[in-house]
Amino acid sequence: MPDAGGALQPAGEPVLEAIGVSRLFDVSRPWLQRVLSGGRRQTLRAVDEASFAIPRGTTFSLVGESGCGKSTVARLAVGLYPPSGGDIRFEGRPLRTALAEPKLRRRMNMIFQDPYASLNPRWRVRDIVAEPIRAFGILKSAGQIRDRVGQLLNQVGLAMSDGDRYPHEFSGGQRQRVSIARALSSEPDFLVCDEPTSALDVSVQAQILNLMKDLQQRLQLTYLFISHNLAVVRHVSDQLGVMYLGRIVEYGPGEEIFRAPRHPYTRLLLEAIPDLKVTGSRRTPVAGEVPSPIAPPPGCPFHPRCPLANARCSAEKPGYTRDGAVLVACHAVEEGRSTP
Repeated sequence: MPDAGGALQPAGEPVLEAIGVSRLFDVSRPWLQRVLSGGRRQTLRAVDEASFAIPRGTTFSLVGESGCGKSTVARLAVGLYPPSGGDIRFEGRPLRTALAEPKLRRRMNMIFQDPYASLNPRWRVRDIVAEPIRAFGILKSAGQIRDRVGQLLNQVGLAMSDGDRYPHEFSGGQRQRVSIARALSSEPDFLVCDEPTSALDVSVQAQILNLMKDLQQRLQLTYLFISHNLAVVRHVSDQLGVMYLGRIVEYGPGEEIFRAPRHPYTRLLLEAIPDLKVTGSRRTPVAGEVPSPIAPPPGCPFHPRCPLANARCSAEKPGYTRDGAVLVACHAVEEGRSTP
């Protein structure tokens, strides 16, 4: 059943739960410029009342176009941003409480999007991977730390001798393996993966995704996976959330959404995935541009681009409608006029 924030509750105790989470950013010009020009303060709503729950050992993926708020959710999930509204809970406890306790804080970590920017170029790989071990006091002696770093590098498909090298001596895929080893060094249960393959070649993406799935099975990891690529998340997701302009517009089991997408935006995203089986068939591209999150359109934020929009869509913000195992924020689905 949906909770108060509108999210389905998957089976199993959630490791991470977001309940009506919002995040606002003040993007106003400096005070003096506003006084001289008569301008007003401007607020950007990056995340709009997002709700979801991630059971242990599963992967929840968020997808959507650039600028829809996915990476903001990732940073909210590990406490890099505090929420402006709503609540985030880690294993049933408020996230801010969990972050204040080192034993809980070490159990969550993050894999960043760009393996070229997220590694310190002046540190050897062994020091990069060992830093969380030292910071959390997991091991004390230099010999224990060295052996643990070697184990972590072997776990991600690298050699212990690679610890003597610097990040610039590795390829993009190898650097991302180093990032994964660093994320695992604090012995986490929960990993936030912020587009971990988007900066990599397609063949390397497959290697990293297979590595992450293997690690999840062996270590019982829980993932929040962020991506703009539906073709990628199809192979890793248990639950899927589709975001548009800060709001989750469709949420449910990944295979169910791919089999029968309900929201018009989800359908248009799926239409954009290359598929040799439908070569030559007519496709409907995602028309128009994403509206500004500083001044979003009234009603449903997708209505200026939606082929099913009517007068109600432009005036009234849709609530969540349950369709089988999926929640959809769409008037057309609620009114039964969304059949393709």
